Amino acid sequence: MSVKLIRMVAALAVAATTSGCLVGPDYTRPSVETPLGFKEGGMREDSLAWVQKKKGWRAAQPNDGAVRGDWWRVFRDPTLDRLMRSVDVDNQNLRATVANYSQARALVAQSRSALFPTVIGAPTITRARSSGSERTTYSLQGQATWEPDLFGRIRRQLESDVASAQASAADIGLVRLGIQAELATTYLQLRYQDTLKKVLQENVEGYKRSLGIAENQYNAGVAARSDVITAQTQLQTTEAAVIATDVQRAVYEHALATLIGRPPSELNIPVGRLAQRPPAVPVGVPSDLLERRPDIAQSERLVQAQSEQIGVAVAAFFPTVTLSASSGFAGLTRDGIFSATNAAWSVAAAGSETLFDGGARSAAVQSARAGYDAAVATYRQTVLTAFGEVENDLSGIRILARQQVKQDEAVVSARKAVEITLNEYRAGTQNYTTVITAQALQVNNEVAALQVKLSRFTTAVDLIRAIGGGWDARSIPTGEELKDKALDLPVDHGQALRTEE
Repeated sequence: MSVKLIRMVAALAVAATTSGCLVGPDYTRPSVETPLGFKEGGMREDSLAWVQKKKGWRAAQPNDGAVRGDWWRVFRDPTLDRLMRSVDVDNQNLRATVANYSQARALVAQSRSALFPTVIGAPTITRARSSGSERTTYSLQGQATWEPDLFGRIRRQLESDVASAQASAADIGLVRLGIQAELATTYLQLRYQDTLKKVLQENVEGYKRSLGIAENQYNAGVAARSDVITAQTQLQTTEAAVIATDVQRAVYEHALATLIGRPPSELNIPVGRLAQRPPAVPVGVPSDLLERRPDIAQSERLVQAQSEQIGVAVAAFFPTVTLSASSGFAGLTRDGIFSATNAAWSVAAAGSETLFDGGARSAAVQSARAGYDAAVATYRQTVLTAFGEVENDLSGIRILARQQVKQDEAVVSARKAVEITLNEYRAGTQNYTTVITAQALQVNNEVAALQVKLSRFTTAVDLIRAIGGGWDARSIPTGEELKDKALDLPVDHGQALRTEE
């Protein structure tokens, strides 16, 4: 088939697809009820100071995206920074999500190819002997077939696949954010075990001093042997608790290794402690979540994908037209391969229309519309869930801060009680049971205070995740980008991640 004919058919294809009509509904984003503000209030003064200090993350402008992917830096922990940077490289769940995105992009390319003709070249050479003579015949034929998208079935399917690919791109952000939040929470729990061990070790030292006092009192004949045994039991029990923290620490360290895609034997995290205070987290206004949350963006893109399927189903009610053409040369080689007598061409057109299908097409339209309604409901529920998660975390941060103040006061009081009861025991005016009770109350309050602190840190992580972690909808490739670069698929995991960012 000549190059000129191929170009002519391609031009007709483009003209027909751009001039053809599109049946079915045009997509518009579903409305969602968005409150003007969060129930738990807006930004606090310390949050505003943090926003002004951290360039790029302005609460009212989530589309800035300057800190996208680096939200964990607010914890100012170099070890956490190093662990986070390994997620994009070796986490296998994230690799699988990127592969799904590449597959979605390939589907876009496949759908887009249906807009153009299919051209086939079929050269043949035959050598035959008949009646004592040999002849060589040849055929250099090219064929082109094309189905003009007169009613938009192919274009609707293409738009549906584009929206699905955009949803898959948002899924990369969603999975990555979830892994990062899980890693941060696991890391904080490991640091909790480090700090808990330190607290228990400090109490072990105190119990050793108490045991010495009980032994002195017993040797002086002013205390019973049971006081010494009780002091020893308390010391040994706490020493066992110190050892138990190593078990949980190892579990969290192994979990961190899994999250960064490493065998547990390759990861050793030095001992550290929880920071004194969790970072302040700017929240902004509820409408920001529509741009910041990857799950909301993903859900909205799936709504469009389903909306376009309605058009695909409606297009089935209209006729289809197929154009075909062939051109080339065929004949005996002795006449000359490209001689005018051997030239041949043909052009044909065919149409088809379904006259009766027992209601199959109507059922397909109803199914597509029901799928769209379900997608809209899922989208709106996703938005509501997002608002609820932010409210929960905001209330958690506020209430836990108040609880921390009271719990720290209880620790101070418990330590004073231990000091007083020990002095009274030395003076012989108090029994050792009172000392044991005061010491147990002290360690319980110190552990409770540490647990509240951990909850404040993990709630901060949850809040950052709930507001999108700095992600924004601009990281999703546009429909035109996906169509124009449909065949320019990422060749490796890192390239896909850079494209998504």
